[in-house]
Amino acid sequence: MRDMMGHAGMAATVVRHLRAAGAPTAVEPLPRPALRAVREDERAPLDPAEFRRVLGHFASGVTLVTTVDASGPTGFACQSFASLSLDPPLVAFMVARTSTTWPRIAAAGTFCVNVLGADQGPLCRAFAVSGADKFAGVPWTPAPVTGSPRLASVPAWIDCTITTVHTGGDHLIVVGRVESLGAERDDAEPLLFHRGRFGRFSGA
Repeated sequence: MRDMMGHAGMAATVVRHLRAAGAPTAVEPLPRPALRAVREDERAPLDPAEFRRVLGHFASGVTLVTTVDASGPTGFACQSFASLSLDPPLVAFMVARTSTTWPRIAAAGTFCVNVLGADQGPLCRAFAVSGADKFAGVPWTPAPVTGSPRLASVPAWIDCTITTVHTGGDHLIVVGRVESLGAERDDAEPLLFHRGRFGRFSGA
């Protein structure tokens, strides 16, 4: 404690000396740089097809993100989903800015992430079609807290409220607080997406 008080006293003495001499006692912040759009000649020479090909080597699970509003239930297929935080319990998903489903999810302020099993590829394809009635013949019940569609027979579901939305290039990063969740089929194999195709997990 004596050493800490000694350092504090020395610091106070130095500050008083600088002030008496008319010298600045703190570093002035640098001016913020002007923000501007990236010019075409500054963009990395990256082929979008090559970007997709390389990133396609990363296998992911597949989910259906759903909500319900005055027009009824809606949702979209999403592989860009992740657990974000345990305390508080947060998850995140990414959605294209051009998505026609996102404005309805944003307006509702809630969503349910339905984790798909290996046998639910056809269900995922149905939700990947734009403009169709994605819920035709699809049984669901309201999630316990938000009322967002919890699809029947999915291995797991996560019921959420939207807390934050960040920009990420041509996508949005949506963060949701988990309000309730459950796993109905602990023995179910996951539906995987790899290099443009669905697949199954094969244990060693």
